[in-house]
Amino acid sequence: MSRIPRTKVPSSPPRPGPRADLRLRALLCTVAAIVALGAALRYDWGSTDAQARWGDAVDRSPEQHAATARNREVKARFDQAVIMLHGRQYEHAVAALHRVIELEPTLAEAHVNMGYALLGLGRHGAARDFFEGATALRPGQANAYYGLAVALEAGGDLAGATGAMRTFVHLSPPDDPFVRKARAALWEWQQGATTATAPSSAPR
Repeated sequence: MSRIPRTKVPSSPPRPGPRADLRLRALLCTVAAIVALGAALRYDWGSTDAQARWGDAVDRSPEQHAATARNREVKARFDQAVIMLHGRQYEHAVAALHRVIELEPTLAEAHVNMGYALLGLGRHGAARDFFEGATALRPGQANAYYGLAVALEAGGDLAGATGAMRTFVHLSPPDDPFVRKARAALWEWQQGATTATAPSSAPR
């Protein structure tokens, strides 16, 4: 079976600014870049565990045959969703991923990609829920924390976004190209928080 590589492509981190409308536009541009450049997670269907999970063994019963057919649908729908995410067809990606999660609710990668699809639609609260679901299913799912940070920052929870981004940095290898972007985002968020809380230089 061919191996589908995991991909992580650099994207620009969200940049906080003094005006909410500018922040929102910058965030949406960031999300579009994340999805279009390939931040959507691809599942490694060729791994030994995946081969067993997705029913590569010879069918031995009608029940096993049904399970194999279901797992093949999961793979097909998941791959379709990745293509749709890369094409910025977020509504179609959401529909495909809903079916994947219905059939395989514990597949953390599907929850991550659903989060990115919802970010693309500007549905930050729903995206946050799916990223949190992915981290609950697999606490080491690093790219879920990156998406969670974006969703939380969009919702105005800068402290939560900072915590999620720090977790992403902690879980990722130092040479991961996303780490540099994450550190830049953390620095900018810290600068923004410092500026917002700094006392006025003029006496009252």
